[in-house]
Amino acid sequence: MPDDAVADATLLRAVTDREPRALERFYDRFSRRAYSLARRICVDESLAEDVVQEVFLQVWRHPERFDAARGSVATWLMTMVHHRAVDAVRREATRRKYTVPPADDADDWSAQDRLPAGPGADEAALERVVAGHVRDALDKLPTEQREALTLAYFGGFTQREVASIAGVPLGTVKSRMFTAVRTLRGMLEGQVERGEGSS
Repeated sequence: MPDDAVADATLLRAVTDREPRALERFYDRFSRRAYSLARRICVDESLAEDVVQEVFLQVWRHPERFDAARGSVATWLMTMVHHRAVDAVRREATRRKYTVPPADDADDWSAQDRLPAGPGADEAALERVVAGHVRDALDKLPTEQREALTLAYFGGFTQREVASIAGVPLGTVKSRMFTAVRTLRGMLEGQVERGEGSS
């Protein structure tokens, strides 16, 4: 077992034993990675923050649920983040379906989309256009392909860890990621140039 995996397991054991500041150290080690994954799935910052808070609360309440035979501490934690983030997105989508009125065309731009004029504004606008194209393209991928890319590129997992989280063979993960990347390339080809030309 790698040294970092041993250190993670030791830290989780300290949480289980309710040692002083153990949860704080555990949070410091994993919070950034957990938030990055939750944010990628949820998109909404506050929703991602809620997911991360729920997951670390779950770790504090039930650290004994970790099973070393099923993977590393990091894989266990990120699996919880992934599941809770997906559930949060589904709940939010259902809530909005019944509570959010359709927006007028004039109200379609949120405050964060209105960029101030000034130095760097054009670069920021282009970055937002490119990021929007990437998000739109990701949304068009089949769920299993999108999740594989999200876990690998934004969650920082290896393909083997993604396979463990998704509960599928390693070969399936490799195939999904290869197909997803090829599809994204096709969808995004020329998007930056078009976005640049329209600004």
